[in-house]
Amino acid sequence: MNGGTRKPVARKPVSPMKSEMKPIKETIPLDEARALIAEACHPIERSERVRLVDANGRVAAVNVQSTRDVPPFSRAGMDGFAVRAEDTFGANRYEPKTLRVIDKVYTGEVPKKTLETGTAIEIATGAPMPQGADAVVMVEETERDGDQVRILTPVYPRQNVGRQGADIVVGQTVIARGDVLNPSRIGALAALGVGDVEVFAKPTIAILSTGNEIVDPGQELAPGQIYDINRFTLCSIIAAHGGVPVVLPAAQDTIEALSAAIDSALAEDVLVFSGGSSVGERDLILDVLVKRGEVFFHGVAVKPGKPTVFGRVAGKPVLGMPGYPTSCLSNGYMLLVPMLRKMARLPEHRPQTVRVPLARRIVSTTGRHQFYTVRIADGTALPAFKASGDITSMSQADGYIEIPAQVDIVEAGELVDVKLF
Repeated sequence: MNGGTRKPVARKPVSPMKSEMKPIKETIPLDEARALIAEACHPIERSERVRLVDANGRVAAVNVQSTRDVPPFSRAGMDGFAVRAEDTFGANRYEPKTLRVIDKVYTGEVPKKTLETGTAIEIATGAPMPQGADAVVMVEETERDGDQVRILTPVYPRQNVGRQGADIVVGQTVIARGDVLNPSRIGALAALGVGDVEVFAKPTIAILSTGNEIVDPGQELAPGQIYDINRFTLCSIIAAHGGVPVVLPAAQDTIEALSAAIDSALAEDVLVFSGGSSVGERDLILDVLVKRGEVFFHGVAVKPGKPTVFGRVAGKPVLGMPGYPTSCLSNGYMLLVPMLRKMARLPEHRPQTVRVPLARRIVSTTGRHQFYTVRIADGTALPAFKASGDITSMSQADGYIEIPAQVDIVEAGELVDVKLF
């Protein structure tokens, strides 16, 4: 199920109401929220050098051209005997060609003798080809008798030989700027003798949990307090999608504390709030953003995750996520991941998807794009969503389906696309 794409509409800046409660008067479609975030965020231009062993998943910041041929010499492609191909012509098992073995060459050695007519040199796979040799006869096609070898099948010139520069030649662009480095590309750099590589820096994401009730795991809970969940789920998402999480101390529910937290976060590329984006009198993020910068939207037509705010302070994007764990995490997938990957110059995230029938009927909220978690059981998608405040809505799910805003019922048995976590 996929909703249509809508062009973002220019909207008036959001102003906080004078009353204690600040109801969300207007929500915007998910696609429009994504477009506004994408427009406000830009790929990181900073670069850094990293060791090749640490380069997997990083994005190349410069073209890398080869300064050498790979392989740097012609080499044997098989264990056997280096020969002059013409010395083997006409050979067969009944009338083999007999050659005199004059040397043996292993990998890492330089051949000491030059091959002449009627001679052969025993050679290992990967060893440099001797001067005068132009082919290798596989050992399985020979019979050795002292310093004599009988060739049982002919070879043609360059057969079983890896020529110099067959893989990479001097001046060839091996890695292009913007390439995501994976094991094979890192292998190509290693083949050039490269020890480190210039890559784009990862975006740094300041994470700020807000609320007087938030306590770090490991501490004792006082009455009315809860452990901070969102900090850890957001850190995991950020690290998995090209960013560097920077955890700030939890902030109290005051304008002064939140404003000070923004000051400490401006050294990073993005600030992500958790909590404080709803409509209660202590949900103050909107107030702080209006006072310190600009607000692009407050309220997204999604379920869960409606009370989401996005703005900018001193040129830095600020994303205010709902405090409820499932709402925060689902918006992490729907809003934060695309932003992160654009800034990190990574390709669009395409989660693995399976199409299975829905086990039970789902009644959705018309007008809100729903992120609905499911478990895969007996080849069906079994609803797992409980409530926005229940982290087990996510932890006990295998993935999620998206129900477009214009759909209010998905019937049992209907095929759905489950995006796996």
